[in-house]
Amino acid sequence: MDDAAPLIPAAELARANPVRIPNESAEYRAARTALLAEEIELRRHIERVAAQRRALPPGGPVVGDYRFQGEEGEVDFAGLFRDKPTLAVYSYMFGPQRERPCPMCTNLLGSWEGNAADIDQQLSLAVVARSPLDKLLAWKRERGWKNLRLYTDLTGDYSRDYFGLLPDGSEIPAFNVFSRRDGTIRHFWSGEMADETADPGQDPRGAPDPAPLWMVLDSTPEGRPPDWYPKLDY
Repeated sequence: MDDAAPLIPAAELARANPVRIPNESAEYRAARTALLAEEIELRRHIERVAAQRRALPPGGPVVGDYRFQGEEGEVDFAGLFRDKPTLAVYSYMFGPQRERPCPMCTNLLGSWEGNAADIDQQLSLAVVARSPLDKLLAWKRERGWKNLRLYTDLTGDYSRDYFGLLPDGSEIPAFNVFSRRDGTIRHFWSGEMADETADPGQDPRGAPDPAPLWMVLDSTPEGRPPDWYPKLDY
């Protein structure tokens, strides 16, 4: 989005929208046009936030001696990048104390599985958990995942340093992005919206929400249920 280009006011764009739904009332169309203007403004705000994210100053260098075990063998942190300059790491709530992983993490990763091959054209995407590799791969087979790359955090140091594992031993779903430029690996961005930043009555989700499940539910009359989460099996 070119910030220098003049933007047509959202309300004007909404009024020019030619879509009309069969049998809609004038009251519905007026309310829908007002909503469309807000949706256009929301899209523009998402673009502004993304541009602000891209403009972040250099993050802290990654200095830990992190070790991981994946299907290709043991790798260090640089190895997670493969041949890409950017690495995204999702911390999967699937520690050795769990027989089965977090259902919400699994729902999110299931949707990312469908996009993993496309994402891999632009950056390296790795999923890190603390369970042994054979347990992770057995779960990967059970879910039918083919494109996600799962790794065991061999020492737990990465999970502790980058907020996948809290000091009290509890797990949280961390998402971190790293860059490799001029031979230096740095932290670029991470999701930092948690319980402390949640609005009253809302789940502490990120923005934009990384899970398409909620986007679909937000498009319905019922919205997202306040006390419902997906399950591993139905």
